[in-house]
Amino acid sequence: MQTERAESSRNWPLHLGLLILAALWLGPLPAMSRTAFSLHMILHLGVVALAAPLLAIGLARAGLRLDRYARASWLSAAFIAELVVVWGWHLPAAHEAAALHAPLFVAQQASFLAVGLTIWLLGFARQTQQGLVLTLCGFFLTFAHMTMLGLVLIMAPRLIYPPELCLGAFGLQALDDQRLGGMLMAGWSALVYLGATLALAVRLLGDDERPGIEAGPPR
Repeated sequence: MQTERAESSRNWPLHLGLLILAALWLGPLPAMSRTAFSLHMILHLGVVALAAPLLAIGLARAGLRLDRYARASWLSAAFIAELVVVWGWHLPAAHEAAALHAPLFVAQQASFLAVGLTIWLLGFARQTQQGLVLTLCGFFLTFAHMTMLGLVLIMAPRLIYPPELCLGAFGLQALDDQRLGGMLMAGWSALVYLGATLALAVRLLGDDERPGIEAGPPR
């Protein structure tokens, strides 16, 4: 009994990730995010850059590891898929369709979680030096493309999305709501994905003389 309790306590990231995911998806945010772009961005980032890394840590601690997939082909495919999913769903037509049709909204959120969880699980996989370098590059790519998308939203002189999808949160006008969404994306991606890139760089520099690197989840 005490062993099970200790194991459960040790795997608090999994429980916290599930709690955050439940709060994001079962609370008022999904309905609100379909008419306020900044709230959509909070929902999106909460899934891919808050719940997903916590879930990945918890799942890795529970024994679900992607060590055998930490190869160049899988790593490249995972990070490219993440880029395609994020940019694809933020194309105006796709974003509008997901906001207006519940099945597409569910598909959007599920794909956000799937690609987010995959890249974080790969980030915690045991890897060779080459694999670690590729993972580092993948997280830097994620930081770069999400920051770029955020800057596009911030600097756009007019609405990219239909005005009924940017009605504004926090008393903001539609264009300001869109720009706030861009600021959230750029800032959050810098904090999380650039942070992951730097953490991997530190690990790589510290272990550069080893033939293999065991890049497990944080303890």
